[in-house]
Parts: sequence; structure tokens; C-alpha cells
Amino acid sequence: MNSKQTAKDLINYIKNASSPFHVVLESVNMLKEAGFTELDMRRPWNIEKGGKYYVTPYKTSVFAFSIGKEVSKDQNFHIAAAHTDHPCLHIKPVAELERKGYLRVNTEIYGGPILNTWLDRSLSIAGVVALKGENVFEPKLEYIDIKRPVLTIPNLAIHMNREVNKGVELTKQNDMIPLLGMINDELNADSYFLEFLAKELNVEKENILDFDLYIYCCEEGSIIGMNEEFISCPRLDNLTSCFALTKAMISEQREDGINVIALYDNEEIGSLTKQGADSALLSMLLSKIYASLGFDEISLQESVLRSFLLSVDVAHALHPNRMEKYDEKNYSRLNEGITIKINSNQRYTFDTEAVAILQQLCEKEDVKYKKYVNHSDLVGGGTLGPMISSWLPMKTVDLGIPLLAMHSARELMGIEDQLHLERLVTAFFKIQG
Repeated sequence: MNSKQTAKDLINYIKNASSPFHVVLESVNMLKEAGFTELDMRRPWNIEKGGKYYVTPYKTSVFAFSIGKEVSKDQNFHIAAAHTDHPCLHIKPVAELERKGYLRVNTEIYGGPILNTWLDRSLSIAGVVALKGENVFEPKLEYIDIKRPVLTIPNLAIHMNREVNKGVELTKQNDMIPLLGMINDELNADSYFLEFLAKELNVEKENILDFDLYIYCCEEGSIIGMNEEFISCPRLDNLTSCFALTKAMISEQREDGINVIALYDNEEIGSLTKQGADSALLSMLLSKIYASLGFDEISLQESVLRSFLLSVDVAHALHPNRMEKYDEKNYSRLNEGITIKINSNQRYTFDTEAVAILQQLCEKEDVKYKKYVNHSDLVGGGTLGPMISSWLPMKTVDLGIPLLAMHSARELMGIEDQLHLERLVTAFFKIQG
């Protein structure tokens, strides 16, 4: 497949993957179409050698794995991890903020978005709504994606803010409140948002118990540049990785080994949740796989120490207007392949042996790569690798696609780089090692 078709497929995936809930839905649809069988972490498993399976222990995280036909207790795991969430706005439980006839939606900030990039955008809403159920311990969950622009956050006119181009700090409590509509005789100023949700879901307002709703940029991604060399799109962090890992999982697999993808939620807020990377979920999954295959716990521990983890999250690309923010030599540019992320303080996980293995894999598969180290006076962001490898001590490398405008409402990547990432992860799951 060429880079342009790969880019179009990625843009379409991102269009439908509007919230962590919908990222999981999109990936599960791909897995189902490829013949993967759903399992339940809360029930016994009947799994077989040569089988392909997936689990969704929580609605915003999904794990998939394939078992080689010749697998034994002495095998190793090839694991690749990414995250389903992105920095955005999250709707507060009492969402109505009517003022002077303007109907607004009360929000808080999720993660660390670049706030001013969310102004004057076409915004929509996606997530889950909880409805009353027959059993109090089993409320009915309804997925929702409005799929059309219903919100915006208008800038204040320059005539009223003459210093705006010198830089203005936006307050999260007051400046990041989206506009939904205008009051009229048919709307209740105290419940217009609940009424809006009820109408969208075709349910009674009184049946809505709670919701977990994200505001997202609903502008579609596009291929841009003089020679169509860039992708401009929302949520590239980290749906580039989720898409690549899911595609690789449904491709050709190893005969003697177990391959796993782990798509976690909550990386953008530290991962310290039940569905995040700093949890026991993956450890529980591997234990359950071994127990279901009749292998013992000691063999699992030995296999973990022979295993390899790719922590696949986006990287910083060199910005042509602000090169002083980067190391003079250890930087990445767009369209030069994947980025191997190195930090001696282990904010990115690596060791020399693991990096050398990955380099050889890249060279074998003709995957372009660069090594990236942050400017020494700047602290980079954290990611999944350090957390997962602290639970499961195996060789680990942090890597990903280099981006510009990371955490903006729209981010920018090179059109060639997704193809390199997919080629690498596919080889990682196919080649015995």
C-alpha cells in the first residue's frame, strides 16, 4: 500500500474515533472483521493455539492477542502499546451555563491541550451516556457521537483585546466555555443540555443518570503541502499508533510466540487509573493467557524476561521556526520515518540492547528511523513505556511518529511516516525473536 492510501485510511479511522470510547469501537470493528474472538476478563477462557482474541475490560481500553500455532511455555511476548485518549475539553455533570440568552456548555480541561487552538473551531460531542436500567448495578450505556458541528468557542474581537497578538493567557474556567445555541421559548434554561442529549438519543430526559462526554474537533483531516507531503488532522496523538497497532495485529503472526497490543486510556492525565498503563491490567491479561494454555506462573515470569515491548506514542518533530527548542544533533523531521525516543532519566524507556534490536529490525524491513533526545534545558512529556515496564520488566523501547503542533486541536505529520510505523510493527509481530 502506498503512503497516500495509508494516509486516507488513517484520516477515516480518526474521523470515526472521536473519543476514547469510539477509538475502542473502531479498533474492535477491525479485529472482528479479521476473525478475532471476543473474551471476557471476568469469565474463564477456552483459548487455543493459533487463536486470535480480544478483550475490552473497560469501555475505553482494548487488548488483542494472537497465539502461535507452535507456542510453548518457553516462548516470549511481543507487545506493543498505545493510548486511546487525547487532550480536549470534557463536559461537567451540570453542563448548563445560560447567560443573557446564550446557551453554553460547562467544561473542564482534559490533559494538556494548546488552549488557543480550540477557539473558532467547529466542535462536536462524543462519549457515553448512562441511562436507568432494570438492575441498579447495571445501568444502560449508550454511545453517542453527534458527528456534526454543534459547538464553538469564539475569540474576543481584537478591538476589545488590543494586546491579543502579544500573547494572552486563557483561563480554563471562563475562556474555554463553548457556545451551543440561543435561548428560545421551547428551551428550559436549567436543562437545555440534558434535553439536547435526550433528543439525540431518543430517550426521556429523566432516564439520563450520568454521562462521560468529550468535546472534539470535528474538522476532518486533510492531506496538504505543495507535493501533498503532510497530514493535517485532529487526534494524531495517539491515533496514529492505535491504528498502526490494530492493523499490525490483524496481519501475519508468529508461529512460536504470543503477540499482544494494549490500547490504554488516560495517558494524557498520567495513566494512574484502572484502565491506564500504570495498572495491573496487562499483567492480569498475560497471567490469564498462560493459565488458560495450561502453563505455570514461573514459566510466565521467565517468558516476560525474554520478551519485548514497543511503547508507541508520538514524538516531537523539529520545528523550522523554533529550532532553538531542540538538541543540535538529536532531532527528528517529518517524512524521515519513525522516531526512537531516548531520555537518560527514563521518561522514555530504553536500554542499548533494546535500541540495537529495534535498529536491526528497522534496517531489515527498510524502515527509516531517527533518534530523538530532548533539549537538555527542557523537560519532555512522559509516556507509556516506563509504567508498563515497571510492572512487566522486559526490554522496552519508546518510539513513534514525529509531529508538529502536538496537543493542538489539529496536529501535523509527514505523509510517509505512518507507512514506516505500520511496516515496523507488522514485522515486529511477524519475525520470530
